[in-house]
Amino acid sequence: MFALKYFLSISVLLTCFWINPAVSADPSAGEQKAASCVGCHGVQGKSNNSAWPNLAAQQATYLANQLSAFKSGARANAMMQAMAANLGDEDMANLAAYFASLPAVGIEGDAALASAGETKAAMCLGCHGAKAQGNGQFPRLAGQHPEYLVAQLKSFKEGVRKNGMMQGIAANLSEEDMRQMAAYLSRL
Repeated sequence: MFALKYFLSISVLLTCFWINPAVSADPSAGEQKAASCVGCHGVQGKSNNSAWPNLAAQQATYLANQLSAFKSGARANAMMQAMAANLGDEDMANLAAYFASLPAVGIEGDAALASAGETKAAMCLGCHGAKAQGNGQFPRLAGQHPEYLVAQLKSFKEGVRKNGMMQGIAANLSEEDMRQMAAYLSRL
């Protein structure tokens, strides 16, 4: 019995050490590393180009997971794979913490298109949050460029991006559905 209690105590202690790096991510260190992100993702994560996502206020878990996927090649994008190649786990956690700490971006878009997309986008809010703010591993959709959101939905539909749930959802959307949903989500 004593051995079991000892083993459990040591296990809990070691688990705390393994979890600690993720908990102690340093946004200031992430800000230092983020200088190489500005060219595409903009100052303070506010992209001026609809081809690239806004990173400001994005979910830290999601960002760290995506950086890891780019680094491993599980997510294909030559530019991002090169950018992530030399990042360690701590760098990724720090970058994610930095971008997550920034204020959200607001996007103004086509109000009529957004209105048409409101009911269609309801299916997104279960995972991505009531205001599309993201939820841990599920990314923030609010404040993204509508064109970027449409491009990602198309990538899921075409199988370029792999995620069974998102591929299934996107498979049933027309391009007009995607445009309407993206217009609504970007304005949240």
